[in-house]
Amino acid sequence: MKKIRIISRIDVKNDFVIKGIHLEGLRKVGKPNDMAVKYYESGIDEIIFMDAVAAYYDRNSLSHIIEDACKDVFVPITVGGGIRTIEDIQNALNAGADKVAINTQAIRDPEFITTASKVFGSQCIVISIDAKKTATGGWEVYYDNGREPTGMDVIEWAKKAESLGAGEVLLTSIDAEGTKKGFDLALNDAVTKVLSIPVISSGGAGNAEHISELLQKSDADAVALASVLHYDLLNVGEVKADLESKNIKVRV
Repeated sequence: MKKIRIISRIDVKNDFVIKGIHLEGLRKVGKPNDMAVKYYESGIDEIIFMDAVAAYYDRNSLSHIIEDACKDVFVPITVGGGIRTIEDIQNALNAGADKVAINTQAIRDPEFITTASKVFGSQCIVISIDAKKTATGGWEVYYDNGREPTGMDVIEWAKKAESLGAGEVLLTSIDAEGTKKGFDLALNDAVTKVLSIPVISSGGAGNAEHISELLQKSDADAVALASVLHYDLLNVGEVKADLESKNIKVRV
């Protein structure tokens, strides 16, 4: 039986952790390394650092933050935002990251997924998908930190990303993100049904019940938490204890 991973998602802008709603209206909530250490000490399984403004500058500027975190934090680290080239991936890994999350570049050049997974191994390549509900009941892929629509269907893009060599999908519901009102269960169920690679669900957790509901109603492999941890609404231990009490296996 698989064990669910609890992941903290830390979005960074100009060396501060920021948080918004629907990926907009960003507020400073702390220092990246302080938060990473706190979550590590409370039992987090992995950490995702996302450069929230990389799209503006066409580069990821988190190397120094990753280097700092790696001195104090000993769980897998994923870095995303502004990953455009093989060199960008190499730089992130050299700084201490274990995986990279790619969104915009994968949409611009899907073959980049194949190239990157051949060079670094598919386990290193996470495709970040920002999904927004459409009027017709499906979901559309967005990029540029959830600002730009692509016209692509989320389910089809997820399947294509896997076929091109992605090792994991980070699935963010733009509609649910930052609302603390629960995950988009239909979205997560639809995507996890068609993939055989792991899916990390992101966007919407407001309490422990939301997390267990997601895991009971979809086949997600991991949950990425931001607001609930940043604002001390939950801690990692509480999340894991609640899941264990519902017979959902977690890493201890």
